[in-house]
Amino acid sequence: MNCTAKGMFLTAGIVYLCMLLILLVMTKRNNSNAFILIFLGMLSAFGPFVTDMYLPTLPAMTHYFHTTSSLVQLGLTSSMIGLACGQLVFGPLSDKYGRRMPLIAAMTLFLFATVGSILSQTIMQFVGWRLVQGIAGAGGIVISRSVAADKYTGHELAKMLGLIGAINGVAPIAAPIGGGLMADSVGWQGIFWCLFAIGILLLAGSVRFSESLPSERRADTRWSDVLKSFSRVLGHRRYVCYILQFAFAQGVLFANISSAPFIMQQHYGFSPMQFSICFGINAIAIVVAAAWSARFPHPEQALHYGSIGMLVASAGLFIALASDCSFWIYEVLLICLLGMIGLTFTASNALALECERDNAGTASALLGALGFAAGGIVSPLVGLGNILLPTGAIFLTGSLCSYCCTRLALYRRKAAVCRPS
Repeated sequence: MNCTAKGMFLTAGIVYLCMLLILLVMTKRNNSNAFILIFLGMLSAFGPFVTDMYLPTLPAMTHYFHTTSSLVQLGLTSSMIGLACGQLVFGPLSDKYGRRMPLIAAMTLFLFATVGSILSQTIMQFVGWRLVQGIAGAGGIVISRSVAADKYTGHELAKMLGLIGAINGVAPIAAPIGGGLMADSVGWQGIFWCLFAIGILLLAGSVRFSESLPSERRADTRWSDVLKSFSRVLGHRRYVCYILQFAFAQGVLFANISSAPFIMQQHYGFSPMQFSICFGINAIAIVVAAAWSARFPHPEQALHYGSIGMLVASAGLFIALASDCSFWIYEVLLICLLGMIGLTFTASNALALECERDNAGTASALLGALGFAAGGIVSPLVGLGNILLPTGAIFLTGSLCSYCCTRLALYRRKAAVCRPS
């Protein structure tokens, strides 16, 4: 397929989504199980699409903006900081004003931010719009979890969250592959127009969506009460250890996300499409390992072995990258590292929320926010100097800190169990 044909295909897809918007808006609002499943699955998968879809074009963007790789990676940093902060804002807003209107506001803001990103003339303009885009995208992520809790309980809730998780697991694989298909023909701006089209579809779903939180169930709280709840949750030391473990693991993951386009395309000579396929295959390791963690008798075991595996794999990667290893050594060690990260994710999330079951909303928001914040901090660091050495050093440092947090959390849990009542 030549460049013109691909551009026409993309344009036709956007027109189709606009027509679907009209049809959805005209449809009577009715939250059927099928609609909720698809809609919430797309909302929860929004984060990977916002962060991963344009990854194949990062090297090309350095030429477009006449800047360095580290400054281009600031676009990843700002979007992840937005995804972190946005969850802390839209979570309480949706508890106070319902789910539908904050969701419509978030999707509308996302569309404006996406157009702003496309029209950016300098890298700092792009970074600023990416921050707004991340804040808006966070609204969809945090509200999707709240809607599921509004509508389902017990076994039905677990089943729905499992199905949404399966849909969400495909997103980190599909996003970069889709971006790679379009990278050569329409460039990074075409990929952002595709994100704009996805935003239109989600806005259509938000308009069609019927409010799931009735007014009598909404929280009549002040912002000072929200801040007190955050302070109360952070006073639980074992919970803090679990979310710090998750944050350091997220930092390692996003160090890979921001460095892989440059390592594979500039160092190993991959094309954008080859990189996208390889990136998608690597993402499967996380999904498989996350599912495998449920087979452990206790989540503490999955967290323990996953943290050790992260440390061993990252040490191997540090040595391999420092010695300018072959691609296959890098790839095998990276798959091992990503698999171990996936093993810890499910366990640390479950254990953290178990610690604060009575404040699950606040605990979940802090968990997600800290994870994206950690990813935002490390993303530009891998572009400082020779990208191989900083990447290996961040892998090793993050894994070591993650292991230390795991040991401290499990020690505190053992001490709590052994303590006489």
